[in-house]
Amino acid sequence: MKQYKMRRGEHLDDRMPDLKGSIEEYFGEVTGTEEYDGHELYIVEDPDNPVFERIVAGAAEYGSKKDKLAVHFEERPAEEVIAEGNADAAADAVDAKNEFLLEATGRDAKSRRDSLKREVEDDAPDY
Repeated sequence: MKQYKMRRGEHLDDRMPDLKGSIEEYFGEVTGTEEYDGHELYIVEDPDNPVFERIVAGAAEYGSKKDKLAVHFEERPAEEVIAEGNADAAADAVDAKNEFLLEATGRDAKSRRDSLKREVEDDAPDY
């Protein structure tokens, strides 16, 4: 499960007031919820795109801190998807993920990667 921060000064509720509706718009019908680390997240068991097996997404709320977007994309092996003749679906899946994350966080793929790198560096032990 990855958690994404919003841009400075922005909040998930402001960017996506109807988070469930946005998840359904990008990935398919929400079929239930699941608890993860005390957060109630939405589940898409049968995503529209054949690349995805299952998607779990929602707001990770931390009281005094800003909420983060928690997301887990379970994907099928690329070879399997291509063998079925769904090569175009793979490109569509990447686009859907990136567009969803950009809309939710206000950060493009490069700034999300840079942010994750900084977190890893900050968490590195000092020897």
